[in-house]
Amino acid sequence: MTISPQDASGFVMLSEICPDIIQEIRYFTTYNFIGDRVDGYEEPVALLTRKAAEALVPVCRRLKAQGWLLKVFDAYRPQSAVEHFVRWADNPADVRMKPFFYPDVDKSRLFELDFISRRSGHSRGSTLDVTLFDMAKGCDADMGSPFDWFGERSHPSCRAGISPFQYDLRMLLQRTMAEAGFRPLSSEWWHFTLREEPYPDTYFTFPVSRASLSGKQPDFTKDQEEVPV
Repeated sequence: MTISPQDASGFVMLSEICPDIIQEIRYFTTYNFIGDRVDGYEEPVALLTRKAAEALVPVCRRLKAQGWLLKVFDAYRPQSAVEHFVRWADNPADVRMKPFFYPDVDKSRLFELDFISRRSGHSRGSTLDVTLFDMAKGCDADMGSPFDWFGERSHPSCRAGISPFQYDLRMLLQRTMAEAGFRPLSSEWWHFTLREEPYPDTYFTFPVSRASLSGKQPDFTKDQEEVPV
């Protein structure tokens, strides 16, 4: 089904469908591989197509029964954010965050290695980046590499430098998501896309904000004056 890229009527706030999911929307912050707040992220909220959000309900239930919660780093990503990634990737001089996210990879290879794309499944609204949260310890699970770590160690199947327990956690996440209809990505253990996504050909452009779902255009002038970006 193809609709206008500005039409958010098929999207929901993930927190309204899956209130157990913890949210840390990295691209609303400056702690990401670019080092700046990413274009299109106007609020630290996770938006997702209703179909994808509802598919996560059994995932949350199964994981919680085993002592885990889902934590989401990114969900719907507007095309403007993808274009921001591309501009950054095309600027070889900007390597501010290299020590934290890609110390062993030359920035010029990020497209080739499938860590950055000029079009992202996130912009179709049914892809999300998640990890496990340990309820007993009150912290993120150690998955063997951080979110958005650009390198072979982030491949779900990687064994080098990964403990058996870390590998088992990756497989638990992958298996539980797959049972709910999500497919993994071979280069990132955190990345999943709904197999039967409702908008496979539409790359949406509306910003990440509550107002996008209400159809209203927010005024962020006051926020931008008060909060340094």
